[in-house]
Amino acid sequence: MSTETGQLQPATDAPSWEHFPHMADMGVRGRGATIEKAFAHAAEALNAVICDPVQVGTTTPVEIRCEAPDIESLLVDWLNALVYEMAVRQMVFGRFDVSIDGSALHATAWGEPVERERHHPAVEVKGATYTELKVYRDENGVWIAQCVVDV
Repeated sequence: MSTETGQLQPATDAPSWEHFPHMADMGVRGRGATIEKAFAHAAEALNAVICDPVQVGTTTPVEIRCEAPDIESLLVDWLNALVYEMAVRQMVFGRFDVSIDGSALHATAWGEPVERERHHPAVEVKGATYTELKVYRDENGVWIAQCVVDV
């Protein structure tokens, strides 16, 4: 099964996000030089499960805050907050600025209302899970943030 990957990072030439297969669901993985970038790229991977990120405008900002007892739980809470905002606001997002201070995350997600004819949403993401949940630095010092999302 092939792996989808996101835009290449100029410095490392490594994908900034990717999907990985997991039974009937989908894994999302973000990579970055900082933990904040890895979380932002995991959000891009989440959005890319739904539609082509290239088709998403970034005109409307949405503020998101969450807290969790550990960094792995914070990733799940962050992605689930995005799923909630997408469902309630009927939006898709294309850009993410993330700030993490200990157990607290503050982010701005930029997006636009879903236009079915243009965005062609493929699936509805029900939520992020604790399956395959990992947040760590690899041997090259790159942050990895991943989990499986229920589709």
